[in-house]
Amino acid sequence: MSSEKKKPKIAVFKFASCDGCQLSLLDAEDELLAVAGAVDIAYFPEASRRALKGPYDIGLVEGSITTHHDAERIQKVRRQCAVLVTIGACATAGGIQALRNWSDKDEYVRAVYARPDFIQTLKMSTPIAEHVPVDFELRGCPINKKHLIELISATLAGRKPNIPTHSLCMKCKRSGNVCITIARGVPCLGPVTQSGCGALCPRFGRGCYGCYGPAESANTAAMTRMLRELGQKDEEIARLFRTFNAWAWQFRQASEEAERA
Repeated sequence: MSSEKKKPKIAVFKFASCDGCQLSLLDAEDELLAVAGAVDIAYFPEASRRALKGPYDIGLVEGSITTHHDAERIQKVRRQCAVLVTIGACATAGGIQALRNWSDKDEYVRAVYARPDFIQTLKMSTPIAEHVPVDFELRGCPINKKHLIELISATLAGRKPNIPTHSLCMKCKRSGNVCITIARGVPCLGPVTQSGCGALCPRFGRGCYGCYGPAESANTAAMTRMLRELGQKDEEIARLFRTFNAWAWQFRQASEEAERA
């Protein structure tokens, strides 16, 4: 009998998305090699032709649910995985495609496809957690590869992942960035957006677009008031909240309130 310890099996699944979060895992390079030595990447169509059957110890899911087929498939994925983790804005908040949730889906289908009768899709794009229980959500568009490695390492060690949930403003202050809203009057979602990108946009003089979704205890009401003081119209405020994480409930609520104002 072999005394070799059995490696945990990891599976990576894709739903409606651009593949960017899966590419973040591949982009981890040296870190990925270290992880690969500790786990068995059993199912990852983006990176390997090998496909081992479940059950799996950890399932990583990218993408939102947009079709009837995917709504059924995510149920099967959940049953196969002991731990299910959603990665990226599509999986955690419906993604940019969730913008259709406020529009006429059939009108879009007619405008884009020559034979709309061949297209079968749901009216809305929704996050994975609206369909099955999720053990952890990793935000970002795309995700931070270091956060993904930390998440996998923590899950294997049986501890809570050390992923920041504070606002992007904290990162700007620690990096010595001048606040572009105070200094230049630039609209920025940094106060209500979770840190994770390294404050990339504010560092180059652009307002935060909310790529990492709502920060913990995000005060979107105060954010809306500040945006109005900067001269933003209500329709502009609604658009600011409706980008990559538009269907995250804090951003969704803020955009709908601005739209009704």
